[in-house]
Amino acid sequence: MTKTEAIAKAAREVLAHGGPACLTDPHIALRAMADAMALGATEDDIKAEMRRQREETAG
Repeated sequence: MTKTEAIAKAAREVLAHGGPACLTDPHIALRAMADAMALGATEDDIKAEMRRQREETAG
C-alpha cells in the first residue's frame, strides 16, 4: 500500500467508524491511522483527506 492509499483508507475508516457516537470498534480507525502514519503520513494529511472525501460525498 502506498502512502496516498493509506491516507485515503485512514480517512475513510475514521469517517465511517469515528465520531462521538463511535458505534463500531474504534480500533478499526486507529489501525488504519497507524498504518498511514507508519508510511509517513501526518495527522494533517489525514484531516485534509477527510475534508476532501466529505466534500466529494456532499457535492
